[in-house]
Amino acid sequence: MKWIWYLILMVLIGGSWILFSKTGREMHAKRVALEQLENVGGSDVMISKLKEEVHSMELVRVFNGVLLTIFTASLIAVVAVIDVLPAFAHRVTHAVYDSAEMMEHDVMHDARSLFAQGDFHGAIEGFKKAAAADPLNRLPWVEIVKIYKDNLHEPALAIQTIREALDSQEWEVDDAAYFMFRLAELYDELESNRPSAIAIMNQVIEQFSGTRHSANASHKLHEWSVRDTAKEEERYLASLVAAEQAEPIEPIEEGSVVDQPPPVDDGDESGRSA
Repeated sequence: MKWIWYLILMVLIGGSWILFSKTGREMHAKRVALEQLENVGGSDVMISKLKEEVHSMELVRVFNGVLLTIFTASLIAVVAVIDVLPAFAHRVTHAVYDSAEMMEHDVMHDARSLFAQGDFHGAIEGFKKAAAADPLNRLPWVEIVKIYKDNLHEPALAIQTIREALDSQEWEVDDAAYFMFRLAELYDELESNRPSAIAIMNQVIEQFSGTRHSANASHKLHEWSVRDTAKEEERYLASLVAAEQAEPIEPIEEGSVVDQPPPVDDGDESGRSA
């Protein structure tokens, strides 16, 4: 379909060029004739007529030049949009993604193959090699933490891995904040060590002040505070209910000592008997 458009535009350009050239030749011939008439003293009518024809041809030539410019620009634009730009984008995309896929294959493929086979320790070693080969990539460290946490059930080693990753180099802000948030979550969820988690969130607030990471850390601290308050209230209410259930109030039976009237003072009768 695009070749039809190319053909149409090329025909229009060719026709406009032919008209432009033809008008130019005719206009040149008219000007020569006009100069000759003026030189030999021709009639004013003929001179005036030739001047009008030359002027008309100039307008036609300008119009043909405009058409030629429009059709040429249209052809260039169509070629650029349909062929040149897609080809350039295709080359750029492949240059980026092909290199990324090669890196992905080189540093991650072997480790993931070992993980799929159930060789978790071998996968950990593979991801460590991947981290050494691509130091700015945090994904190998993330995979190691997941294996220790979910597959080997070693929370202490998962925490140690994140600390090792943080100390291994100077990370970008987003990567460093990610590791610190993940470390706080592991302390809180796996070891129930809320104080350490709070300390890490406060470190994020101080270290990345004015960033979204600081705001997210503040939100996390508030969330923990609200959750802890709710748990304390639940425990308090549960203790009240348990206390009421442990000490039930026994009903008082009829005829018990509590129901008998107090003794009457018989002091007068005692005096009379004396």
